[in-house]
Amino acid sequence: MERTWVEETTNKIGKKVILFGWVNAKRDHGKVTFIDLRDGTGLVQVVGRNELKKLSGEDVVRIEGKVQKRPEKLVNPKLATGTVEIAAEKATLLNSADELPFPIDTKGDDIDEGVRLKYRYLDLRRPRLQRNIRVRSAYVQACREYLFSKKFVEIETPILTKSTPEGSRDFLVPSRLNPGKFFALPQSPQQYKQLLMTAGFERYFQIARCLRDEDPRADRGFEHTQVDIEMSFVEREEVMQMVEAMVVFAVEKIGGKVAKKPFPVFTYNEAIKQFGADKFDLRSEREKQTGMLAFAWVIEFPFFEKDSEGKWTFSHNPFSSPLLQHEKWLMGKTHIGEILTTQYDLVANGFEVAGGSIRSHKPEILQRVFEILGYREEEIKEKFGHMLEAFTYGTPPHGGCAHGFERLLMAFFGEEYLREVQAFPQSGSGRTSVMEAPSEVEVKQLKELGIRVSK
Repeated sequence: MERTWVEETTNKIGKKVILFGWVNAKRDHGKVTFIDLRDGTGLVQVVGRNELKKLSGEDVVRIEGKVQKRPEKLVNPKLATGTVEIAAEKATLLNSADELPFPIDTKGDDIDEGVRLKYRYLDLRRPRLQRNIRVRSAYVQACREYLFSKKFVEIETPILTKSTPEGSRDFLVPSRLNPGKFFALPQSPQQYKQLLMTAGFERYFQIARCLRDEDPRADRGFEHTQVDIEMSFVEREEVMQMVEAMVVFAVEKIGGKVAKKPFPVFTYNEAIKQFGADKFDLRSEREKQTGMLAFAWVIEFPFFEKDSEGKWTFSHNPFSSPLLQHEKWLMGKTHIGEILTTQYDLVANGFEVAGGSIRSHKPEILQRVFEILGYREEEIKEKFGHMLEAFTYGTPPHGGCAHGFERLLMAFFGEEYLREVQAFPQSGSGRTSVMEAPSEVEVKQLKELGIRVSK
């Protein structure tokens, strides 16, 4: 006999079934014992006698029995399976559970973060987190569904890559076979996805893992996931329209409501003047109470800004193109602070949830950007020579966007922390869940890599 999922039991009245799951709760009434059995699809009540008495909360069990209708007075309208129950004929204990270090039938907000992440595999049994992670999966699936329908190709790019300046600190990985040299973990697939446009794929996407050595905060950790896309032969508005349509499709697939379609568009200067920031919340008080998502685009950002030392740096991405009317300024290195970029950011309920631009596809433009940033000729060649050379072989005009959907899901669920929509996040101090990394390694490993740790 095949396994029956809990959610399927309402369609199997009068039939014998086999269920697997966890004991969510137990009620012993002497001659009769009830348990609520939980699997990945929901809860169902199981009624039995001696076969259920040996079970305890969170035990893993196999239940064999018959599905029967509950008496009308005992129907539970709060439960999807509340019209039925399982008359147990046999209960097999597959693995017993010790007392848990904390309750999992609450939101968990009152439990110390360190304890929750130490036992994250238990914390994830919490109904709220089960919902968050399952809806996250559904959202990603919807994005995939939409992109495949628009002739996109899903392509993975390397995790071990080269350290290049992309706005944040790199995580470095020493190379055993090349002593003294290092890989970097990708801050984004930026250069590879542009090279895929050179390769002629025209429409690429991946569900990309991105790693940045930044100080963790409520909506940012060392690792995040984004829906990463790139398109050839497009202008700014075409990419924005594609991303907007994908986001609306995916949000509505998971039951979300969008306040306004199409999304309003603000220039950077308009956003600063009206909201005092380039991330803002357009919802009314009523829309906040009803869980609405209010999206808006921000465009025409300054390409360059001064850093703390008074040197020019990029505001978003050095691989962006300037607005066409500002290309002469960039090539002539004039009016640098006035050059606007083709960057576009998508905000929702005060979070930045996507960002992209039309890219440089001509080597002379990218070369000039790095010159303005203060790179010497030999540095440009060493760090970006591969891109400059690729652009000489017929790279099409292209642009793309990185959709940080985890922040969007934070807004959708009303969660305060990014970790509530990630399975195994880092703590606020940057330590991993369960495995307690970073940690020391054996001296033998360091010797193999030619590394010595200094105090």
